[in-house]
Amino acid sequence: MKDRQLDIAVISDLHLATYACKPKKILKYLKSIKPQMLVLNGDIIDSWRFSRNYFPKSHLKVVRQIIKMMEKGVKVYYITGNHDEFLRKFSPVEAGNLQIVDRLVLDQDGGKTLILHGDIFDHSIYMAKWLAKIGAAGKGMLSLIDAFINGLLGIFGRKDFILYKTINQKLNRERSTLIGYEKSMLKSCAEQGYQTVICGHTHFPKDRELLINNKRVHYLNCGDWVEHFTAAEYYNGSWHLYVQADSEDELLYDEPEIPAGRQLYQKVKLELAFSNLG
Repeated sequence: MKDRQLDIAVISDLHLATYACKPKKILKYLKSIKPQMLVLNGDIIDSWRFSRNYFPKSHLKVVRQIIKMMEKGVKVYYITGNHDEFLRKFSPVEAGNLQIVDRLVLDQDGGKTLILHGDIFDHSIYMAKWLAKIGAAGKGMLSLIDAFINGLLGIFGRKDFILYKTINQKLNRERSTLIGYEKSMLKSCAEQGYQTVICGHTHFPKDRELLINNKRVHYLNCGDWVEHFTAAEYYNGSWHLYVQADSEDELLYDEPEIPAGRQLYQKVKLELAFSNLG
């Protein structure tokens, strides 16, 4: 299959260094495209969970692929998010074809485009950051359960599933409507004259044409690579939302490292530990 030629590819919420990450899915996408620019739109490396000393080879392959793309001339912008906010103290910085920034503004034929992670408009995670981290710990525990169950399913040739996604769909109805902070973000962006706004953060992909204060705004949420496997792409003079299809011969869970016995119990305890959540 020939690589797809793109002007720009935007991906967010890879959450490398967590059990929830799906490196095979990410690699499959990165190897299938030839963009002139790659935008990593926040929560790429999950520093909230990085203290757990989990960064397997499959995750490292994703980093190597991005470096390989830079070596071939692809311009890479790393936009900081809340899970990799430690990089904000270095932003902006440029090293070869890599730039670390807090947001990216592009001037295109269709007007000004703003790309940002979006967390700066989500005041809830900063007002109760400890609560957000507890939620991340709970998701980590569900990912461990996923690893165990999907390992068993693989033995019998059954298709994998994501327990967290299944629960989330039931509770949130896929968040098809705009949530509070998205509305305030888009209103602010419309007032500043942006025709297109691209963010991540919520993990829910969206592609909407909205009329805000009599100003038309194209809103794209590029989703995530934990549950939905989506990206925002620019080609032929316009933005598109890409959804990666599942392959029958592809395991959804990537080479699960399933802890055994007491080790599994200890890892679950670590995921729920509060001592390092401050």
